[in-house]
Amino acid sequence: MSATSEFIPLSISVLTVSDTRTAATDTSGQALVELLTHVGHRLFDRALVKDDIYQIRARVSHWIADTACQVIVITGGTGFAGRDSTVEAVEPLFDKTVVGFGELFRQISYEEIGSSTIQSRATAGLANRTLIFCLPGSTGACKTAWTIIAEQLDARHRPCNFVGQLV
Repeated sequence: MSATSEFIPLSISVLTVSDTRTAATDTSGQALVELLTHVGHRLFDRALVKDDIYQIRARVSHWIADTACQVIVITGGTGFAGRDSTVEAVEPLFDKTVVGFGELFRQISYEEIGSSTIQSRATAGLANRTLIFCLPGSTGACKTAWTIIAEQLDARHRPCNFVGQLV
């Protein structure tokens, strides 16, 4: 979509994938909620699930099927640890993959954490006109990723953004 002159608020769900975090200790999910509402988007829903392919896929599928949910931001489960399964759970749902998101995230992240960024499997894609971002579980990584996401969810961003694909 080419840029417009006005901000269009979107409905965004936040999913935390973790075997150890609780609602009280989910700093990454909370940071994402604060970042998205600060710029004017609406929190559609928020959930926390265990790092299990089927729990992740079920929650994401539920939101994808609801036309009122336009964006899903997932934090956690994108590394190489044995239980990290967010990418495996979500990528089969994509109609199209946003290849450049993971590439750009790792490029920016390299400036912050060096070569350790190669262990990030951050990815994004479109499924049923819902934009999905899969981010690492650290709060710092979520804040880094949000610098990219915020621009792409702003209808005023030039030369293009994802808003036209979602509304």
